[in-house]
Amino acid sequence: MKHANTSTEAQIDQLGHYFSGQLTLASTDLSHDISERLRVARQLAIGHRKTAAQLRQVQNNQVNANGTLTVSGDEGLGLWSVLASSLPLLALVVGLLTIQAVKDDHIAVEIAATDSALLTDELPPHAYTDAGFAQFLKIKHSASEQHD
Repeated sequence: MKHANTSTEAQIDQLGHYFSGQLTLASTDLSHDISERLRVARQLAIGHRKTAAQLRQVQNNQVNANGTLTVSGDEGLGLWSVLASSLPLLALVVGLLTIQAVKDDHIAVEIAATDSALLTDELPPHAYTDAGFAQFLKIKHSASEQHD
C-alpha cells in the first residue's frame, strides 16, 4: 500500500534552503567558470519560480470588461454555498406550486358556481345545449357578485 507523500510549501522551501546551503558549501572548491555557470543557473531558476508564481496569481485574478476585478479563489462548494445557490430554485418551485393550487381552486369555484346556477334556476331543456349558455352564466354570476 502506497501513501501519498504531499509536502507543504513551507517544507519545500525548507528543503530548498538546505540544498542551497549544501551547494554553497560545495561550490568553494569549484573553479571560477563553473561557479559562474552555477550562479547564472540559480538566478534563472529563481526567475522561473517567480514567473510561475505570478502566472498562478494572474490566472486566479481576472479583469472584466467593465473594469471590475474578479478573484477566483480556491473556494470549493461548502454546505452553505450549496444551500444558498439552491434557494432561488426552491423559491421558484414553491411559487409555481402555489400558482397551480390557486388556479385549481379558481377553476373549482367556477365549476361550483355553474353547477349551483344550473341546480337552482328554472331553465328550459334546450338552454343546456346552447353554446352561449356558459357565457350567460358567467355574466350572471359576476353581476350577482357585484351586487353583494
